[in-house]
Amino acid sequence: MGTGVQAYISYRVITKTNLPEFEGPEKIVIRRYSDFEWLHDRLSEKYKGIFIPSLPEKNAVEKFRFSKEFIELRRRALDLFVNRIAVHPELKQSEDFRIFLQADEEKMDRARSYETGIFKKPSDFLQMFKTKVSDVVLGKEKPVEESSPEYEKLKNYIFELENHLAEAQKQAFRLVKRHRELGQSLADFGKAIKLLGACEGDSLEKVFSEVGSKSEMLSVKLQKEADNLLFNFEEPLKDYVRAVQSIKLKADSDEATKRFEHIVAVMNEELARFQEQKTADIGLAFHEFAKGQAKLAKDIADAWRGVLPKLEACSS
Repeated sequence: MGTGVQAYISYRVITKTNLPEFEGPEKIVIRRYSDFEWLHDRLSEKYKGIFIPSLPEKNAVEKFRFSKEFIELRRRALDLFVNRIAVHPELKQSEDFRIFLQADEEKMDRARSYETGIFKKPSDFLQMFKTKVSDVVLGKEKPVEESSPEYEKLKNYIFELENHLAEAQKQAFRLVKRHRELGQSLADFGKAIKLLGACEGDSLEKVFSEVGSKSEMLSVKLQKEADNLLFNFEEPLKDYVRAVQSIKLKADSDEATKRFEHIVAVMNEELARFQEQKTADIGLAFHEFAKGQAKLAKDIADAWRGVLPKLEACSS
């Protein structure tokens, strides 16, 4: 929608439900990224200690903002965000969530412009577990006199999990890049070997043409596997990096002191649910990774095995 720097992407959100508090069995609304942000911020403000599902990054390099790959990655991430809220026992009951799913654009704009309470924007909240940890978490300004063992256990787990997930995601990104680079190299090699065969003529032309065709075919398979790795392996890992980084506690020290024990208790309950979902999601991602790699390896072996007899005949 729009042009130039004012251009933006709209998303169609379809809700199907039999819950009586909704307006009907099916509702279709149009939402912008800023609407998803509004919902995320409202939930963060109202549900202290609960792990609010993460959003994909807001900013993107301008030339990639409307690329097919970027649009699909963001669409999947936003779809995951909404569905995680929908299955959460508390978040799904939020009035803000119902507004997001049902309100027309005019009502949605009014809801976004109406703010109550002392916290007006996400910066009013302490992002508890991030790469750059706040002074509160580091203990320079403790919300209570002594940290509880439960709090320390939770904090250490989140820190360690973030580090390991971030490293795994970084290596997954390199795998995607390597597959794409190898795919491009095979495509270039295929063209070059066909030209070489045409120059040589005779029997070599036919054999080199087949080798070139196999290279080009494998190039396509590698590019497809790179896409599979991106969407089904790297992106799920990246999503959980975002999820860990988005855990928040209230910034106001007085209220944090009064509610600290309650918030940590809630977060410990959330942690069990989070770990169960993480195990399933990460397990699926690694299963898809292994399955894709096994198929790719078989395709590569079959392709080269098919031309071996002809190459052996040429070399004898």
